[in-house]
Amino acid sequence: MPAVPEPSLRPDEIIARAIALRQHLRDHQAKTEARSRYSEETHELFTKAGFFRILQPRKFGGYEFDTETFYRTIIEISRGCPSTGWMLCLGAGHALQVGSSFSEEAQAEIFGPDGHFVAPLSVGNFPGTRPARPVDGGYRLSGKWRYASGVPYSTHFMGLADLEGVDPPDGLLLVTVPRDSYEVLDDWGDLIGLKGSGSNSVVIDDAFIPAHHTAPVARLLGEWPMTTDLLPGAVIHGNPMYTGGFMGFAISELTSVQVGAARAMLDEYEQILASTANVSMSGNSAVKRYEVADYQRSYGMALGWVDAAHATMVRSGQLYMELAATAVKTGRQVSAEDHWRLYGMVQTAARLSWEAGDLLFRTAGSSASLDGQRMQRYWRDLSAFRSNSIHQFDFRSRAVSQAHFGLPVDRL
Repeated sequence: MPAVPEPSLRPDEIIARAIALRQHLRDHQAKTEARSRYSEETHELFTKAGFFRILQPRKFGGYEFDTETFYRTIIEISRGCPSTGWMLCLGAGHALQVGSSFSEEAQAEIFGPDGHFVAPLSVGNFPGTRPARPVDGGYRLSGKWRYASGVPYSTHFMGLADLEGVDPPDGLLLVTVPRDSYEVLDDWGDLIGLKGSGSNSVVIDDAFIPAHHTAPVARLLGEWPMTTDLLPGAVIHGNPMYTGGFMGFAISELTSVQVGAARAMLDEYEQILASTANVSMSGNSAVKRYEVADYQRSYGMALGWVDAAHATMVRSGQLYMELAATAVKTGRQVSAEDHWRLYGMVQTAARLSWEAGDLLFRTAGSSASLDGQRMQRYWRDLSAFRSNSIHQFDFRSRAVSQAHFGLPVDRL
């Protein structure tokens, strides 16, 4: 089994490491955007800091911290650069799904002898375009998966595949594919924001995937009709976190980046208020903007919204752990209602972050919206977040009610 690099490392120490990298990430924002991913130097800093091992089981070389620690870390990285935070988050977070959903044998093979694991998780394009054909011992897999955020420095790729001859959701598989079995396309960077998030497409051409490196999706998402079986990771690792399911974690990991982006906008806005003279209609420019009531009001409102969003993310990490612990005690998987209520709670944190970002951007002044300015980049990043279909709570809020009242939950 791989050794834990720093067995005595504490959660607060790894969060402090993320904070210490803030200026480095800010200094490299433009270059990160231009290359469509963060640099190899930054990747080495992240690897050395242990960020990829936060949620990885200790048995396989990880720190096995909790989801709260992961969200706090990602918020701080995203405060330095939202694109970088997105790429790190989606490359590091899915150690949780491996530790939760696969057998001990498969985990040992996937995490490998050194325990270094980096893997995006993409749902691909549309059903039928990512076929998994059953063969002896596993499947032959082909297809193209878009938006594989975190893939440029990946050791593995995780995605959804369609089991031939079986309709979804029963026919959906979560697959884990080693780096030598997929191609990373050079096709990222045209979106309005998140240009440096390394969200390239992945192509797989008739790769063999062992059956024990796959898992049925229906029991993982916490959305479709679920089994009552606990995920195997809780027993393997003696830690309830590894039976918490995917749905509650997936929306939270994405939203932690948005809270970090809103924090970054607050930092930039404060710098603008402190360094810019206020020009009144009479031409008087004797005071700085932070001394002007309108700017004070804007900053105060945004600060309150972001503080609330940040607190919600911290609580969502704690609640994920509490729900998982209850599931182990009762012997039943986290319920669909619990997943969806967590989803609604975290979506509210995203909306608060967006409201704060909109207010800060439109009151920061025209010069802050020039190309190359951080405020403009942050606003574009938040705009890219908002266009993601999984973040449309207006579309999905009815699912919270459906789960609560015991009705069939509409699929995504």
